Amino acid sequence: MRRLRRAGWLPGLLLVSPSIVAIGLFVYGLIFWNTRVAVSGKHDEVSPYKFDKGKNFVDLWHQPSWPGAVRHALIFTVVFVGGALLLGAFLAFLMEKGIRGEAGFRIVYLFPMAISFIASGVVWRWLMNPAPGDRAVGLNQLFHKAGLGDLANSWWQDRTWGMAAMAIPAVWQMSGYVMALYLAGFRSVPDDLREAARVDGASEWQVYRYVVFPQLRPVTLSALIILGHISLKVFDLIMAIAGKQIITYVPAIATYVEVFDRHDPANGATIATYLLLAVAVLVIPYLVWSVRTERTR
Repeated sequence: MRRLRRAGWLPGLLLVSPSIVAIGLFVYGLIFWNTRVAVSGKHDEVSPYKFDKGKNFVDLWHQPSWPGAVRHALIFTVVFVGGALLLGAFLAFLMEKGIRGEAGFRIVYLFPMAISFIASGVVWRWLMNPAPGDRAVGLNQLFHKAGLGDLANSWWQDRTWGMAAMAIPAVWQMSGYVMALYLAGFRSVPDDLREAARVDGASEWQVYRYVVFPQLRPVTLSALIILGHISLKVFDLIMAIAGKQIITYVPAIATYVEVFDRHDPANGATIATYLLLAVAVLVIPYLVWSVRTERTR
């Protein structure tokens, strides 16, 4: 009997063992190595990996560019996550009401997600070109020709709202994905609940407010986690639009600069560890909530 039980789970173990080994080596193994470098004094390519008691995590905040990078990341995250959630939910609401050519609209909304951030960044760099007056191109030129010259601005080069403008391409690219999530959530709400609310005298707005929207909380949480994870480690979009400029400096760009430009592996690994912790703050509570939800069902 024991031999039969072993024969039952052994093929499954052999099937997934390559994935287990790959995850252990290239995910957790590299996380361990990155942490080892982050707590070392290897600030150049020839220094040994000598333990420095986590001094890098404190010293990083004394660098002039690091607090600004954190602030830029927070601005980008708030605008990107909030904009994508609102626009995606609004598009899903329109689709859920039933329109002609729904399949075509879904393709149009989801198409930007199929484009890489590098490709969309090249296009949006032209659209958000900050050149003024006769040299204006992209959106600024469109505003001038439409008689809306007051709307022309410096976009991502603005020192105050530059990162908010940088989030516009990301909102455009990911709102279709959020729309698909919310549309699935709308379609999963039973019609019986809606009809029962209407029979009780609820208006259409009250049906959505008290019946439909509360059912979408898991969808909102999932979208929030996914978008937050993307925003914290955004790199390619910013590199394609602005490059390594201090005005759009974010932690992912700082990691690249520290490792490849300044040749400081310890500082680069420290920033990467901070990013890992920031992502863990989002993902771990979500995983705990998911496990508890599954157990209560």
